[in-house]
Amino acid sequence: MTMSMTAFASRRGASGPIAWTWEMRGVNARSLDLRLRLPDSVTGLEAAVRPLLSKTLARGSITLTLRLSRDEGASDLALDEAHLGRVLGALARIEDRAAATGHSLAPATAADVLAVRGVVASAGDEAEEEGLQDVLIEDLRALLGDFVAMRETEGRALSRLIEGQLGTIAGLVDRAEEAAEGRREETRAAVSAALARVMEEAAEVDEDRVAQELALIAVKQDVTEEIDRLRAHVEAARALLEEDKPAGRRLDFLAQEFNREANTLCSKSQSKALTAVGLELKAVIEQMREQIQNVE
Repeated sequence: MTMSMTAFASRRGASGPIAWTWEMRGVNARSLDLRLRLPDSVTGLEAAVRPLLSKTLARGSITLTLRLSRDEGASDLALDEAHLGRVLGALARIEDRAAATGHSLAPATAADVLAVRGVVASAGDEAEEEGLQDVLIEDLRALLGDFVAMRETEGRALSRLIEGQLGTIAGLVDRAEEAAEGRREETRAAVSAALARVMEEAAEVDEDRVAQELALIAVKQDVTEEIDRLRAHVEAARALLEEDKPAGRRLDFLAQEFNREANTLCSKSQSKALTAVGLELKAVIEQMREQIQNVE
């Protein structure tokens, strides 16, 4: 199934006093580019998130954002006793050192000690509390499922669009073959006229050289191979659209080959009708290539 690299998904959840919002956005990229915006308070979360995304997604620029919030009214204040002891010990050493050097310090109040970072925390202030990371990862799996589902929906629409463009290309290739066939008599007449002029003006003509030049002209104007390759490319692209694995890179390469054959067709045309078809081909191929840029 064709997958698009463009998608968006979001989820909200909560566990106790902690609530969160996940957001995932994807746009096209040559490879998988993960941009994670995760809170530092959840230790080890990125190490769990990155392989989960890499296993599921093959290509695209992915931005994943997690926002945490806490219901402050749902938890009580708590003292970090160990940290409080360290702060008080440091405070006593400072006062002793100041007294020994003849300096006087204003007495520290309980409010001063409480203002030291880390002494007071809410009971739910530790985002690493038991089980939070597991709950977040489980919710992320659901988010990833929503994200992939949107990629599939976008991919089906993308596949239909590219298939339509391939049908247009196939029709233009048929027209190119008809135009090439139609110019055959014109080409033969032009070559015959040129040969007659050479024969009239030249005293001696090397017949072998003339034969070589005629063969070279015929090769330069023959577009049979280009038409055959364009048809083969159409079938190859349709087969890639049916595959279950990512095919974006191969489709992009194939689009370049489409364009190469269309360019050669135009350079060999020697006919207004065939040139016009070749230019139409190039335009449709470019439109298709723009869509292919979004295929995973």
